[in-house]
Amino acid sequence: MGSPEHALDDADLDLVAALQLAPRAALNTVAEILGTSASTAGRRVQRLQQLGLLRFICTVHWSLLTTGNPYVVWIRCRPGTITEVAAAIQRVPQAQSLFVTTGDSDLYCTLYPLPGTDMRRLLTRTLPATPGIASLRSHLVLNAPRQAVAWRLHRLPEEQAAALRRHADATPSPMPAALAPLTEVESATLRLLFDDGRISAAQVARDLGLSRSTAYRTIQSLLETGAARPRVEIEPAVLGFPITALFTLDVRPRHVPGVLAALGAHPHGRFTAMTAGPASVLHHGVFTDEDHLSRFVTDDLGALPGINGLNMSTTLSVLRRQWIDRDEDHRLAPGPRDILSPGEVREVVRAQG
Repeated sequence: MGSPEHALDDADLDLVAALQLAPRAALNTVAEILGTSASTAGRRVQRLQQLGLLRFICTVHWSLLTTGNPYVVWIRCRPGTITEVAAAIQRVPQAQSLFVTTGDSDLYCTLYPLPGTDMRRLLTRTLPATPGIASLRSHLVLNAPRQAVAWRLHRLPEEQAAALRRHADATPSPMPAALAPLTEVESATLRLLFDDGRISAAQVARDLGLSRSTAYRTIQSLLETGAARPRVEIEPAVLGFPITALFTLDVRPRHVPGVLAALGAHPHGRFTAMTAGPASVLHHGVFTDEDHLSRFVTDDLGALPGINGLNMSTTLSVLRRQWIDRDEDHRLAPGPRDILSPGEVREVVRAQG
């Protein structure tokens, strides 16, 4: 779980699990459900935030964030250049996640076509020209039934979990494929939610010069339509899941929907997608130890029909998730690049040539 001073005790883990279910719920409500005091819950959250281990953010619906579906990219580096290549990728605003991996590739990243991005140029000219990159392969994500916002700890009694879900913000089910364009006020509010998933209507009203009632209605609209999904951002290793494994699965076409559904519902899965590549299914999972991972491969994957083969790698270090960089002690950087500001993204794209 990281260095000793960053270790979480059972009460911390319970609190994180509760906030994963209801990220915007009032702390006094969460504390009452957990059987503790609001002041204690507040001190624990503040400690985790001050250590840089926890942040409240929002996941933004793809259709509002990008001009198309993302790509998953595996990168092979020339010997001795992984650190330099990783640093270069971290300067790319389109890079939503970045891992150092074992296996056939040295780095894995996901790239989102932000407004102003020429993905063909980025994948065929800009990235391959990065010093130290020997080769890369990219696959288009066709659909993703499981995203990291859905992953959470399963440690609370069902009675507590049900009570917390009643205080969670509405999330559309199923999530709509696309959303209507946002108004100027909605876009500005979304930028604030992206950086602070627990921001209050009062703070939004102050920042944007709105009435509190308008700010509240705008926040609720963004949450209820699925434009923004609040989440607790914390590295799984801090919560007792130090192994992140990446699987590419060769699945017979008629079995792809069933495999996607099974893996998309798996409690240890963080990302499941159908991709346009030689292996049609991509899955990310987090695991407590090597035995846990081996049981998943033999018991869970082994029970799924239609899988012809798989390729598996594990992460040596997680450098970025959800546009937030993190260090070797799993501490989160203060904030992501303002990827919701098209002007800034275009400036970076122009600078990349």
